[in-house]
Amino acid sequence: MSTAEYAVGTLGACTIGGVLVKIGQSDWFGDLMQDLITKIPDLLPF
Repeated sequence: MSTAEYAVGTLGACTIGGVLVKIGQSDWFGDLMQDLITKIPDLLPF
């Protein structure tokens, strides 16, 4: 791979990481994760 391809790959990875961080900091995502964690014990068979 050439240096330009590494630069594009790095930029893409950083962009995806930034988007995931922004989603993770949003209120609705926090509420979704909290609801999911509280429902896990109900789904387990034991």
